[in-house]
Amino acid sequence: MSGKILITGSEGLVGSALRRKLESSGFEIRGLDIRAGHSEAGDVRDPIDVRNAMWGCVGVVHLAAVSRVVWGERDPDLCWKTNVEGFRNVLEAADQLAIKPWVVFASSREVYGQPEQLPANEETPLRPVNVYARSKVAGEQLIAGARDRGLRACVIRLSNVYGSTQDHLDRVVPAFARAALLGQPLRIDGCDHTFDFTHISDVVQGIAALVELLDRGVAPPPPIHFVSGVPTTLGHLAKLAIDIAQSGSTVTHAPPRNFDVAKFHGCPGRAESLLGWSPRTSLRQGLTALINDFSTMYKQHAAKEAS
Repeated sequence: MSGKILITGSEGLVGSALRRKLESSGFEIRGLDIRAGHSEAGDVRDPIDVRNAMWGCVGVVHLAAVSRVVWGERDPDLCWKTNVEGFRNVLEAADQLAIKPWVVFASSREVYGQPEQLPANEETPLRPVNVYARSKVAGEQLIAGARDRGLRACVIRLSNVYGSTQDHLDRVVPAFARAALLGQPLRIDGCDHTFDFTHISDVVQGIAALVELLDRGVAPPPPIHFVSGVPTTLGHLAKLAIDIAQSGSTVTHAPPRNFDVAKFHGCPGRAESLLGWSPRTSLRQGLTALINDFSTMYKQHAAKEAS
């Protein structure tokens, strides 16, 4: 291992899992996150925080973001300042170092908008339909400029990552898992809307494979998306959660949100050919593990309350 790696957004769903994965592989990790309660606390919107965190690092995995479509719609200005200007700070800090680090930018399947053909691949045209997606396209454009300047930089695109009880509990997979476990109603906003859900363990395995490639000095690859390749409707997800939890939960239906992509699933072929990566965790396996984790968490909480 050649040196420290900076993970921005190190306290998030992907960042925290990636840190554990890379540290277990022998990498030294430095984090940067507004939620960190220690020396790694910092904000990508602050150029000084970014420069201080990046000092001495040989690589950067940039995950920090306003990371949900609905948050981008609620506060477009914050989304743009964090996702675009914050990432610009990262690239400018990298440019200023004598030994320039490689940079991995976490983008999203949202950049494709509604693809005309499915499954989408990495050459599918980028046609963003919401604020969050437009911010990620802007970030990818910054990557293109950085590569032109000689920075070893690349793009990964993530798709509906799930698999942790520490995730935002109102995101659809943890929300359905918890509701089914507790016997509460499951609300579906767009029953036929189709997603490509990717388990967190598969995602960090893919990013780690890319990090190891870059650490060996290999040229950055073209954009790679980490996807399961399996289309799943929200209606099917709800039924699966209820079945796994053996729940009496009911389902309520609501119209889809007007800023969501209606149908998406991707092809994982490029990740397989360039990184030897393929998804290993089926949705049933991942959802079962998540429901079991929630069950354990609630039992431990109840035992603590009773003691």
